[in-house]
Amino acid sequence: MVDAGEVFRRAGGSGWCHVRCIDCDRQCGHAATEPVVLASMVKVPLVLEFARQVVAGQLDPTARVRLRATDRLGGSGTAGCADHVEMSLRDLARFALSISDNTAADALFAAVGVANVRSLVREVGLPDTRILGGPRQVVESIVGDVSGADPARFAADYAGLDEARMRQLRALDPRHTNASTGRDLTALLRAVWRDEAAPAAACATLRGLMATQLAGHRLAAGFPDEVEVVAKTGTLLAVRAEAGVVSYPDGGRYAVAVGIRLDRMSGRQPAADRALGTVARRAVESLRADCRHPDLPPAVAPDRG
Repeated sequence: MVDAGEVFRRAGGSGWCHVRCIDCDRQCGHAATEPVVLASMVKVPLVLEFARQVVAGQLDPTARVRLRATDRLGGSGTAGCADHVEMSLRDLARFALSISDNTAADALFAAVGVANVRSLVREVGLPDTRILGGPRQVVESIVGDVSGADPARFAADYAGLDEARMRQLRALDPRHTNASTGRDLTALLRAVWRDEAAPAAACATLRGLMATQLAGHRLAAGFPDEVEVVAKTGTLLAVRAEAGVVSYPDGGRYAVAVGIRLDRMSGRQPAADRALGTVARRAVESLRADCRHPDLPPAVAPDRG
């Protein structure tokens, strides 16, 4: 893929990308089969499994869940609330995708079962995707790597880590955490947008909830306003990534997965976010030049309701 490696290098890291046409068989990529950390992109198959169980009558989406102080991980939404929170499973799914609420995602994993999310991944046909657990498991692995059997020391120990030691954390190693590849991620999204990953109603639910994501500084930043972007970010220390679908006014639809592993851990590093949008746009434009044809169907609406 043209210049992707150079764009990533200029942004301060190394990266990967894969783009797949939803309505034809064309695809292209850069390092698209290398294992990568999923981070919060794991919430996409999680919510799909939730929606699948709702459609099957196995879960009541209005069932209430009470999240207590011991459930909180810190971060967005319920994960950072000061008091106990109670909400429905379907609202937890919305929070997991719209603001990447980690505590909401953990509650959903408990409701649907990690084993069932793994089964979904196998059924969709994603051979290089591994689901080990929810955000809490990732956090616990970091605490264990930093402070061993004494989590009370974690805050002080973590503050003293140098970057070399941080890079050894299992949470940043695809062999020891939730992981996938760019190629698998676009295969999942293509199947969702074609209603092939689960019953059509479940796929529609996922598309609608992904459309509520508030973050617009990665994939969306690379495309003009007339191109619709529905996506989910993944962020963990040196990892910045996003997977989603871009839909053009002419009906062209493309599943995109892109990410970067930064050389430097600290800071916001907006150049990295911009690089993801740039690489994604170039890849999609290259693919569009190869697969334009007059019979493209209209883009599927993102079911925002």
